[in-house]
Amino acid sequence: MDIFIIMGAAVGRSGEPSDAMQRRVGGAVVLAESSVDSRFLVTGAAAGHAPTEASVMKRLLQANGVPSDRILVDDRSANTLASVVRCTQILREQTPAQRVIVCTDRYHIPRCRWLFFLMGLRTAPGKMPSGLRANGLMRWTYYWVREALAIVADTFALPVIRYRAS
Repeated sequence: MDIFIIMGAAVGRSGEPSDAMQRRVGGAVVLAESSVDSRFLVTGAAAGHAPTEASVMKRLLQANGVPSDRILVDDRSANTLASVVRCTQILREQTPAQRVIVCTDRYHIPRCRWLFFLMGLRTAPGKMPSGLRANGLMRWTYYWVREALAIVADTFALPVIRYRAS
């Protein structure tokens, strides 16, 4: 069994998915086409009055023909670090997966995979859509720089979070 973890992205006030969310879900669906037995784990809480990121992604997956019993949901995590911790807990309660593939924008994949590794969960790489064209070079560069800083901060924050949870 392969599990495709789709990391959250912005949702509009009326529940419309952002371009980033559509790329992430679409990329996961394409990757899952080569999987014999796939499941999806969507993660992301609500920001403000919008529906949860996870619920919107679940709806997108269902619109792509994915049965709801193949979709696991984490609708409590409000950021990447919380998503990694919660998704790891959810996956430990499931039948062991052969592969766990992180589905997010390319700039976000290294941080997510690193944090899952620190949580003791090995992930496999998956080729996701770039997002460069949609974001433009300046925004894309900003996202890469932001991720470089966030990976350092999250690396130091994760042991504290794990200690408090134990």
